[in-house]
Amino acid sequence: QVQLMESGGGLVQPGGSLRLSCAASGLTFSGKALGWYRQAPGKQRERVARISSGGVTTYIESVKGRFTISRDDAKNTVYLRMDNLKPEDTAVYYCERLGPIGIPDYWGQGTQVTVSS
Repeated sequence: QVQLMESGGGLVQPGGSLRLSCAASGLTFSGKALGWYRQAPGKQRERVARISSGGVTTYIESVKGRFTISRDDAKNTVYLRMDNLKPEDTAVYYCERLGPIGIPDYWGQGTQVTVSS
């Protein structure tokens, strides 16, 4: 059974940190680009970070310098380290595996991140 399972979300105060993990089973991350996207209520979904199969990373402007995406193909896991969190980072965060032309072919169920004092 193919499954991507996110973990690590929660409630954190502004300025705090979280590390999200996404472990895959039934498929491989090796050789594939991976990403994290988020969706907040009433807002469009946005991909916040992407990492290529070779480890090249890209971020949306609003999280540059605060978020770090990384991967461990031996563990079939992708991570998102989030520092200096802001209330506007509040959203459900999803991991995704990207196909050959960058379209997601698998994604997880999401983990809630809430930044509030």
